[in-house]
Amino acid sequence: MKMFDKIVLGALALMSVEPALACTSLIAGKNATPDGSVLVTYAADSHTLYGELYNRPGGKHAPGTMRKIVEWDTGRYLGEIPEVAETYTTIGNMNEHGLTISESTWGGRHELEDTTGIMDYGSLIYVTLERAKTPREAIKIMTDLVNTYGYHSSGESFSIADSEEAWVMELIGKGGKEKGAVWVARRIPDDCISGHANHPRIHKFPLKDKENTLYSPDVIKFARKMGYYNGKDEDFSFSLAYGELDGTATRGCDGRVWSYFNRFADGMDSYLPWIMKAEGEPMPLWVKPDRKVSLNDMKWMMRDHFEGTPMDMTKDVGAGPYAVPYRWRPMTFKVDGKEYLNERAIATQQTGFSFVSQMNSAHPELMRGILWFGVDDANTCVYVPMYSSITSIPHEFAQGNGDLLTLSWDAAFWVTSYVANQAYHQYSKMIDDIRRVQKAEEDTLENEVRIFLTEVPALDPDAARSLLNDHSALASRRYVKRYKDLGDYLLVKYMDGNIKKEKDGKFERTPEGMPVSPVFGGYDDRYYRSIVNEIGDHLLVK
Repeated sequence: MKMFDKIVLGALALMSVEPALACTSLIAGKNATPDGSVLVTYAADSHTLYGELYNRPGGKHAPGTMRKIVEWDTGRYLGEIPEVAETYTTIGNMNEHGLTISESTWGGRHELEDTTGIMDYGSLIYVTLERAKTPREAIKIMTDLVNTYGYHSSGESFSIADSEEAWVMELIGKGGKEKGAVWVARRIPDDCISGHANHPRIHKFPLKDKENTLYSPDVIKFARKMGYYNGKDEDFSFSLAYGELDGTATRGCDGRVWSYFNRFADGMDSYLPWIMKAEGEPMPLWVKPDRKVSLNDMKWMMRDHFEGTPMDMTKDVGAGPYAVPYRWRPMTFKVDGKEYLNERAIATQQTGFSFVSQMNSAHPELMRGILWFGVDDANTCVYVPMYSSITSIPHEFAQGNGDLLTLSWDAAFWVTSYVANQAYHQYSKMIDDIRRVQKAEEDTLENEVRIFLTEVPALDPDAARSLLNDHSALASRRYVKRYKDLGDYLLVKYMDGNIKKEKDGKFERTPEGMPVSPVFGGYDDRYYRSIVNEIGDHLLVK
């Protein structure tokens, strides 16, 4: 994803001297969810990405029309390709047919990067959403595009899904030596969960299962030619051949997927050697969960900080006196000449936008796809429903309403950041206040959507579309107003390290109208103890 965390992790060739590629995508098949939805999540993490909802209306195009290709990361013009006769409307990373595509970048072997191609990974996603209805169509279109026009980016994993099936495709260029890319795509079993997070996840794959596994004809041959592999075809690992491996790559990348698996499936401790040290058996591409994974589960999974695992970010001294599950960049630091790393969880402070895409064939056609969309840190955002059929983007999420250098109080990104950035400094004290508002908003939205699922089938298409447009707009306004109020409330309540007292939902005053003396929040016991351990009796009361 754009302008990623700069991580230099020792001998990690995958991420050395390059920006760290820092997005997460999780998947749940339709038989792994309680209501038959296919679920795909995405966190677009970047230090320079402003969270907004992209939109490109579909339509008919005359012969000879050209489609400009602009690199998503940089905004740089790369060239033009012929437009197709008809394109579909896109709402963020979903189109009007409920097809969703997300990604995570893993870089891979630097010699395979090709700057001569036209199709960067972002353009590959959004152009394909304009042209495909199903994952299988999308895979063909994506691979045809890079074979025809060249691939401009480095190694990439894609989640590609609709209401019937979900796929993971991994792809890397040929370094300009040959046009196109080598790639593998695997269908995720309907009763399983999967994910990827900046490290290639496809290892061995069946060579003759054409229904569930697709790959470029030269994916193994090219690896042999480049000296990446010399074993038997059936033992070939795409990940080991094209994505250079290091223990920090598995911990910082596969670790996020492991945390997802660990939440819903027993036995994941057996893969901790792989996660922590890149030793032992690689973690599988998918696992069967022990229980169904709901839409709400996926929202909260995107807020994960490794809680309750060996990488729990609230447990070491880096969390400070307020159990803050965040670490400021850079991702590594040195002490006495030794290099150490900060954990990299799913939820992170530099997220531009995230979503949970819900695709369900039993829903009314205009609600076949629902993009539950959030901006800024997934941990503190509210996921607002954007329907695959809407024809206008709510102002609060629209492109052009503020940017990363221009504050806008009616932009969802800025009010969410207003709330989040206060919590980063007194997390354990503020998070319950945030959760109360966040949960109330999301519960309300889920209830409203459940009502629409029963009401929309009785409406004519125009009335139904109008209703859904209005709901996304109303929900966005309500959320932004509520979060601006929440940010103001946090500022007043926790100002100067004090905690204002409340009564009957208001800050408490004396009978004379003065503020009641606040609670002195102080710090936790570990913080005080660390002071004493470092300075001894220097501050001792004698």
